[in-house]
Amino acid sequence: MEPIKLVIRVFRAQDDLVACQKYVEGHSKVLRIYGISMITSAKVKWFEDPDTYVIMVESENGEKTFGGARVQVAKGNFPLPIEDALTKFDNNIHKYVEELIPGGVGELCGLWNSREVAGLGVGSIYLGRVGVALAIQLKLTSLYALCAPATVSNCMRVGFLVDERLGNEGAFYYPKEGLIATSVFLHDVQQLSTADPDERVKIFELINSPIQHKNEISPRQKEIEIDYNLSIQNI
Repeated sequence: MEPIKLVIRVFRAQDDLVACQKYVEGHSKVLRIYGISMITSAKVKWFEDPDTYVIMVESENGEKTFGGARVQVAKGNFPLPIEDALTKFDNNIHKYVEELIPGGVGELCGLWNSREVAGLGVGSIYLGRVGVALAIQLKLTSLYALCAPATVSNCMRVGFLVDERLGNEGAFYYPKEGLIATSVFLHDVQQLSTADPDERVKIFELINSPIQHKNEISPRQKEIEIDYNLSIQNI
């Protein structure tokens, strides 16, 4: 059987508005499956934010979008999605983010994958791995994320820990009643001391060779060929 071939690339949001629109359309389609019409991370105001970076998972020819995520850097101009999401549950999040801005803080957010690549690890591990690698490139020192229950363990593999300062020991209902989200926090982006050792090696391989072709084995033991292009100009 032929391996599945994917391209994972990153870019500053305002540099490719067409791709941003494809990202939002794909994300919205996935959210509708779960009865969610709109959440904070889907607002398109970030299209023009110079401090938002997009990760896209695409077909080789770029015609299909299979998934994506964003890293939004906090500069005080736009609130992080986690701030919008948590403000009515625990407004301490604003203070925590503000304190971290001088050292470089952001959020890995808006992560999704289509049903076409379900089970391949796109949304569960590859996007998380690339998101942390991107945060390292952006010279962040800390990184937030919101996780659905099924993705908490994979977030922890790449270095995140549950942020028990927020909500009910890190958990709260979001984006609607009956759905639980967990706030996680990566406190040392540049060192990744809390990451799984194997994941740490793979993340730094992406840092050292941001443009590379790699053969991967999915969680369901399917072969995947991924062309990575994680190089960003003028950071």
